[in-house]
Amino acid sequence: MVTRLKSRDTGLEIEGTPSRLLQHDGTARDNKGMRRLVVVSNRLPVALWEDEAGEWRARPGSGGLITALAPVLRRRGGVWVGWPGVSHEVPLNGQLDSAAREAGCTFMPVMLSEEEVRRYYLGFSNETLWPLFHDLQSYCKFDAATWEVYQKANRRFAEVTAASSVEGDFLWVHDYHLLLLAQELRRLGLNRQTGFFLHTPFPALDIFGKLPWRSQILRAMLDYDLVGFQTIRDRNNFIHCAETLLKGVHLRGVSGVDTVILPEHETRVGVFPISIDFDEFSRGATEREVTERAAELKSANQGRRIILGVDRLDYSKGIPLRLRAFKSALTLFPELRGKVTLIQIVVPSREGIADYQRLKAEIEGLVSEINGGFTEPGWAPVQYLFRSIPRSELLAYYRAAGVALVTPLKDGMNLVAKEYCAASPDEDGVLILSEFAGTAAQLHRDALLVNPYDTGAVARTIHRALGMSPEERRHRMHRLRHLIRRRDIYWWAERFLSQAV
Repeated sequence: MVTRLKSRDTGLEIEGTPSRLLQHDGTARDNKGMRRLVVVSNRLPVALWEDEAGEWRARPGSGGLITALAPVLRRRGGVWVGWPGVSHEVPLNGQLDSAAREAGCTFMPVMLSEEEVRRYYLGFSNETLWPLFHDLQSYCKFDAATWEVYQKANRRFAEVTAASSVEGDFLWVHDYHLLLLAQELRRLGLNRQTGFFLHTPFPALDIFGKLPWRSQILRAMLDYDLVGFQTIRDRNNFIHCAETLLKGVHLRGVSGVDTVILPEHETRVGVFPISIDFDEFSRGATEREVTERAAELKSANQGRRIILGVDRLDYSKGIPLRLRAFKSALTLFPELRGKVTLIQIVVPSREGIADYQRLKAEIEGLVSEINGGFTEPGWAPVQYLFRSIPRSELLAYYRAAGVALVTPLKDGMNLVAKEYCAASPDEDGVLILSEFAGTAAQLHRDALLVNPYDTGAVARTIHRALGMSPEERRHRMHRLRHLIRRRDIYWWAERFLSQAV
């Protein structure tokens, strides 16, 4: 049965089902006595899909944001507002309910039209903001029509958020898709405390300044009460842009959290490096199914050392340069041939964007080139998997790999690096990490840092990692695991929310 949800503050109505009605008594506290969270992101942690019988079902979503946030809401409850992954009207008759119960929170879907998905999500979000924020401005498309739809989509998210929250809630908005949401909430007359966390990098002024709507976006971000970034560099870039591009901005710094002051509003700005549920990955890696599958992978590779790359299909991940670096390693160090295998997993993403289709073709061409040039009887140097990987299988690949090759050209954090370490209970692996990943700010001491553009240096680092003594491998991995365990996803959430005062 479909009913209507109505905001007490704005009078806005949206469709919902009784089992997803907000579970509160007007106090805006969850069952643990904490302030209730309303998380808002582009996607819900589940996606709707239509089976062969024409029935709509929900399946778990994927991605770093979901990996990070799902355990937080599972622990403390709350509401999650987001798009369910379909671009047309779907009758909501309970498909999200069981998934919401399993997640331990309430789901509130934001329905988007095909045009909104094309212009707001694929267009402005992923063909303008994404490459811009990753310093890849040559991929940027500046289109006034997609900017207009981006604003409308943020307004749609604001309307659902307004109708899904009550006074006293803390609204925690995530990522570059929703930079304008706090501004849209204020335009609706809603007075909620809002926090925003940017999962991507924030670019320097000479990059961000190329955006035609730079001032509008900066001003909208400063309608949030708290804005969080992954690294000190990202925070400093944001503040520099605000001070340079907006009039009347003043800065006050107290206890590591800066306050950006405008005549009409103050915004606290801090650094909160995101993490993972360490215990979940560590425990999962020791389960019998995972242990047996890891042993099968090692056996199938006949004792060869496994180098692992795991990435979503994206040009910011540096996969072609990584493949070229591996090719260089085989060329420079012939003794590696037949003794090492690169397993490169690429998870499909944004295949409707032409740049991603070209990237996929380039990756496949390089894999064919390397295998064609170096394959010997019983050995192919690269195993390439283009598909989504279930959690248990991913953990098995992590356990089987002696080296993780995490070499993005730019990344807000990169949780694969932390997942690999957490899923290495034997503490016998080596992490090779790009210095341009946000993770490097935390893990630089014991990972082997590389410049992914220097394929020769990456090749030499691969050789070094493969030749590292067992004692050094265990020493480095032990320290990496200790740091990630201490600063896990719950540490991140508590650190951010402690500033929401």
